[in-house]
Amino acid sequence: MSEISDYKQKLSEAIEVRRAWIEKNIIPKLKEDLRVFQSSYTSLYSAFLKKGLVDEDPYKQEAKLSEIQVPETKSFSENETNENMSIRLSNFDNQLDFLVNFYQFGTDFLTIDRIKKILGLIKYIDWIHLSTDSESFNTRCVAKFAAQVKMGLDPLSLSLLSESTTNLVRSTGSIVGYLKILTEFDKEDYKLAVRNAITSAMPETEVPSSAKIKKQFASALPGKPFYPELVDEIIKEDYGKDGAELRDAILHSLVVTQKKQSSEKQEVPLKTILIDGIHSLGAVSTTLAEIAFKLDGNEVLLENRKLSFFEKFRRFMKRIFNSEPDAVIYEVEYMDAVDEPPVKERLNFTEFRVNINKRIKNLAQISASTGPVAAKLEALQESQLLSFMERNIRDLKGLARDLNALDNYFKANIDQSDRSRVKGIKPELSTIKNAFVKANQRCYDYNALKEEAEQFKRLGITQK
Repeated sequence: MSEISDYKQKLSEAIEVRRAWIEKNIIPKLKEDLRVFQSSYTSLYSAFLKKGLVDEDPYKQEAKLSEIQVPETKSFSENETNENMSIRLSNFDNQLDFLVNFYQFGTDFLTIDRIKKILGLIKYIDWIHLSTDSESFNTRCVAKFAAQVKMGLDPLSLSLLSESTTNLVRSTGSIVGYLKILTEFDKEDYKLAVRNAITSAMPETEVPSSAKIKKQFASALPGKPFYPELVDEIIKEDYGKDGAELRDAILHSLVVTQKKQSSEKQEVPLKTILIDGIHSLGAVSTTLAEIAFKLDGNEVLLENRKLSFFEKFRRFMKRIFNSEPDAVIYEVEYMDAVDEPPVKERLNFTEFRVNINKRIKNLAQISASTGPVAAKLEALQESQLLSFMERNIRDLKGLARDLNALDNYFKANIDQSDRSRVKGIKPELSTIKNAFVKANQRCYDYNALKEEAEQFKRLGITQK
């Protein structure tokens, strides 16, 4: 076996080991840090909206994303700041939501080009050097907004805002590090594919040129982009005078170092994981209260449209005789899948609002870490806590689905003259979504650790 053939075999084995390690160790951490990044940005973006520094994009929900696209970066005049940054930050929020909640993650899918797009999105605003003197135009604008939004905030709100900014800085560094690992892996995987498909069929005594490899590339590797710099690396590594050293360095870079596990393993407090997930769901009670307030205002705007004389008279008579008001029914649209038409359903808004108030009360009770409800949670069995959390996650997902449909309904049906007075709830919906994503992660963590403990038990191994 020749040196090159031997190297390809070793490289293939090293890549597969590295791939498994990345799938198990890097991808989950990348996804978690992306969730933190998105959640922190959503909090900051929501503060900008509430302060009136930017306006909610009325076309935000009409965007249908199939791939990541970094928003616009060009500069504009100062009097265009509100309009342009409103669109850009809304687009950025959409892109992050798509990345965190709908994007595929895996070494096969995350190609070099896709990794570049993710990196471009994460670096769209320079959170690490957030300054009004930044070279990045968008970063300067966001830095100004961040300074303005802090004015007049109470200490608690200021602390939460600072925490969001700190999390953006911390998660940016981690994400960039994980993307670098993925990029280096994908480069070697790409070069192996070129070797297997093209250069392996060429005489080893002949040094191929980049142009010759490119000539066969489209037919040998259809759909793959041609990277001349990586092809040049293949030529240097396989045919260059320093090829042996370069190949050894690459194999060394792909080696996975396994950390020695301690012989004694502390028992994981599984119940604590579940209770933490429940508390994260309860924390959205205040967010839900903000949504309820906005919905009530939107409902008044919608119901106070120009009414006919008969309708005004009918409502007047109902008030005189203290009759129960008619239930408010809206025919809303649910967009459950991007590639399917919306489904129309009748929603009883009157009943829905009563249920929201009940939900706010129940969630507020389970958010407290002390008190009678907290004591009851501590007394429940793990299976009961898991069932309770899964039920609340399902309920919250269903509620978010209804709220999103209502938000779109109000924006579409309120008179054009009152459209600017409509209170959007997209930032609050993102907060709710992040809450049940976090709770879902706690369910996953619990089940994984529970299964591990049961496997040890079946093997007769005692965990200390």
